[in-house]
Amino acid sequence: MHLMSSDKSPVILPGSASAALAAEISEQLGLPVSVVERRKFSDSETFVKISDNIRGRDVFVVQSTAFPTNDNLMELLLLLDAAKRASAARVTAVVPYFGYARQDRKDQGRVALSAKLVANLVATAGADRLLAVDLHSGQIQGFFDIPVDHLLAGTTLVEAVHREKITDFCVVSPDVGNVKLARNYADVLRVPLAIVDKRRPRPNVSEVMAIIGEEEVRGKNVLLFDDMIDTAGTICNASEALLTRGAKDIYAFAVHGVMSGPALERLDRCPIKGVFITNSISQEGRKLPAKIKVLSIAPLLAQAIERIHNHQSVSDLFKQMAH
Repeated sequence: MHLMSSDKSPVILPGSASAALAAEISEQLGLPVSVVERRKFSDSETFVKISDNIRGRDVFVVQSTAFPTNDNLMELLLLLDAAKRASAARVTAVVPYFGYARQDRKDQGRVALSAKLVANLVATAGADRLLAVDLHSGQIQGFFDIPVDHLLAGTTLVEAVHREKITDFCVVSPDVGNVKLARNYADVLRVPLAIVDKRRPRPNVSEVMAIIGEEEVRGKNVLLFDDMIDTAGTICNASEALLTRGAKDIYAFAVHGVMSGPALERLDRCPIKGVFITNSISQEGRKLPAKIKVLSIAPLLAQAIERIHNHQSVSDLFKQMAH
């Protein structure tokens, strides 16, 4: 896949949170990496400047809004605004990990609907469309008043299962709310599904109550699938409960490695044999336990960007990538 670099080719603008991923995407497309100047003022305000002429170009701003979430979100908004004011023909926000996605409903009184607010900010800043990967909930697409291309990185994880040559396994959903996603993986891999029934006494804390489909777990290797690993409490608690029910080796797969708080320490200590995440969130500068492997979604994003640039169907890609 190579797009000849010219004044008609797309421009990939890297945000600081996704610089390495943007470079991979550019390499996949055969394009040079665009230069963005960025710095912090002494009062912590962010400054960005696009060094290349992008007038009349199709611009893709690549920036995940993971930790530090507010800084990375602000940089994304500034890059979108700078691209629009530099007379780009079209600006696409490529947000591999969309922060604030879990605040997508009013589950108690007098709280902000943060996912909707961020959607409004992205559109107001100048994005003509959004390209996202595995949103925490699909309905977030409806929060945007601009077109949304929602990619699924499921095949990237499934390919990792095959590469690891894991046999005699079942798929387990680490919680009831994740059942539809886990069912898709179980169907693709043609194996049984079990479910961990948990409760959350407070945010970022989970307790396992029961295993639904316990007979499917006994004596089998287990693949835990989730959209993200945040503090790793859910995954680690589930793995310990599964071992007590007779599971053999346990592997965890997630698109987004948020890895906040005690996550890395928990994963290093817990009985999970292997953890597979994608580079939707950069792990640069972190000392990852040996059991964690990072998979690249650059080929997936490059295909989507090429299709968007050439005004081709992206829904065909959805079908290829659907679990």
